[in-house]
Amino acid sequence: MTLNLDKKNIPEGVTAVLVLNDGNVFFGYGLGAETATVAEICFNTSITGYQEIMTDPSYAGQSITFTFPHIGNVGTNEEDFENIEPVARGAILRADISEPSNWRNMQDFDSWLKKYNIPAISGVDTRHVTANIRDNGAPHGVICHDKSGNFDLEKLYEQAKSWSGLKGLDLAKEVCCKKPYEWNETLWKLGNGYTESQDLKYHIVAIDYGIKRNILRNLSSQGCKITIVPATTSAQEILAYNPDGIFLSNGPGDPSATGKYAVPVIQELIASRKPIFGICLGHQMLALALGAKTEKMHLGHRGANHPIKDLTTGKVEITSQNHGFVVNKDNLPDNIEITHFSLFDGTLAGIAMKNQPVFSVQYHPEASPGPQDSHYLFKRFTDYLKAQ
Repeated sequence: MTLNLDKKNIPEGVTAVLVLNDGNVFFGYGLGAETATVAEICFNTSITGYQEIMTDPSYAGQSITFTFPHIGNVGTNEEDFENIEPVARGAILRADISEPSNWRNMQDFDSWLKKYNIPAISGVDTRHVTANIRDNGAPHGVICHDKSGNFDLEKLYEQAKSWSGLKGLDLAKEVCCKKPYEWNETLWKLGNGYTESQDLKYHIVAIDYGIKRNILRNLSSQGCKITIVPATTSAQEILAYNPDGIFLSNGPGDPSATGKYAVPVIQELIASRKPIFGICLGHQMLALALGAKTEKMHLGHRGANHPIKDLTTGKVEITSQNHGFVVNKDNLPDNIEITHFSLFDGTLAGIAMKNQPVFSVQYHPEASPGPQDSHYLFKRFTDYLKAQ
């Protein structure tokens, strides 16, 4: 419904509300924590992996509208975290959470949300919310869960309107690790779970701007010993590890804001001529370091069904994506070549340096959740390490 601040218009029995800064109001039923949160409202089209999505550090500052109606029906577990704890601020669902039905379930999704103080709302026409984002861009919004149904709509509307948003915001410092650590856990396998890599051929340093665990598992499964360092680590500190290569991780926020301290470091690392691989925010900041520009997207790409064409092979892969900023493909510096692009909207999705083993992609080849078409990129990186 369109905003009407008269409390008489609040339907009887509702326990949650979503108020957007564009004047739209959606009433529903509260789940998770009984609190309120303001965030950028985005949508994700994945049909699986809601726990991985909620714990993806790239979702810092965002609440997620799930377009798939059945969210929470397989519960949650201790293995499907992409971060130590959830990062997304809220969830917007079509249907109520049903009794979990999965052999890996350890806690129902509603209790899981309460545990991490995350509010959610169900009973919302998520098609309406999604179409609104598609047509008008990602709005700012407040999810408020109150069992009494006593909502101050005017106050919530003002809160949504006054929130500054993600543009110009550096969130990498908030979600990255605080001190270096090592990683050698490999990909999950049925019957074994996660195991430790025993065949470590290469040593890489991964700069943590909000890194996902499944990226680390893919690298470890390729024989990489990994040292993860905070986002603000200097090039001198990184090179002191004498790594075979360097990885630039995914992460949240505006790349131009994080780039103020990250770009000079990346430029020094490029000058070392070591192989470099970047994903998502790491891709955007690599592009900035090479002289390209980034920009905020109208609504972003978030889902597990995005077709990407690899120009180096001519193949099309179905990919997992989560980003609200993109590298501008116009007027790229001469030292960059485009390696991948989106078949949805033609946006740039991958670059490489013409004369060095340095490359990056906009999407998420670790696919957690999502298809595994792009796992080859981790081998492409280790092939560079081997050649070096």
